[in-house]
Amino acid sequence: MELKENERIDDLEYKGLKIIQNTNYFCFGIDSILLSDFARDIKKDSNIVDIGTGTGIISILLSKKVNAKKIYAIEVQKEIADMASRSVELNNLTDKIEIINDNIKNIKNHLDNNSINAIVTNPPYKKQNTGIKNDNINKLIARHEVTANLEDFISYGSKLLKDQGSFYMVNRPERLSEIMCLFNKYKIEPKKLRLVYPKINKESNLILIKGTKNAKPFLEIQKPLIIYNEDNTYTDEILKIYNKK
Repeated sequence: MELKENERIDDLEYKGLKIIQNTNYFCFGIDSILLSDFARDIKKDSNIVDIGTGTGIISILLSKKVNAKKIYAIEVQKEIADMASRSVELNNLTDKIEIINDNIKNIKNHLDNNSINAIVTNPPYKKQNTGIKNDNINKLIARHEVTANLEDFISYGSKLLKDQGSFYMVNRPERLSEIMCLFNKYKIEPKKLRLVYPKINKESNLILIKGTKNAKPFLEIQKPLIIYNEDNTYTDEILKIYNKK
């Protein structure tokens, strides 16, 4: 496959999967890897929507981690959606993954309400007027709520979900209260929560949360997930997630 300027092919080191990345755009991080593992309990033959797929990393990993019927990966940026589409082709997954180049706010033009079994999303963590902004518009959109905000991701995701469908998200701990309120507003019951820590003696810097549409209240707080040992090597659990143990 011919690559464009500044593009490279990275080996995901999982079942032969590869992905195209571009240094001019936002490259995926460990948060996407952790979310794809957190969502491994998605049921067989599910229809899945990946909101804000970026390079397509979560959809590509889930294609092998869960036996999904179809994965619809939504990406608002044309150049990045094109790159994700070529990654899908590179992995021979065109029958499994469909890239939709559009804003989540326009999803009714592509998919019906109450038609999806599971939502996965790694949304922009920063509100539009907070944090340090990047001059690169592609990276700005990936990190800040420029084209859609957290409520858009949750509200439109909820509309897509069937009754008892599941919503999986990775985000920052400081937004947990807002997530819980929005889940409640759009009839998504929090069911599973896991806090991620860079090291055992550091504060949490990521959360993994699962909610279920129109479910009964019951929230499981899972044991903490620690990324690094004191010597800066990956913990055994992270090595297992990366398929290296």
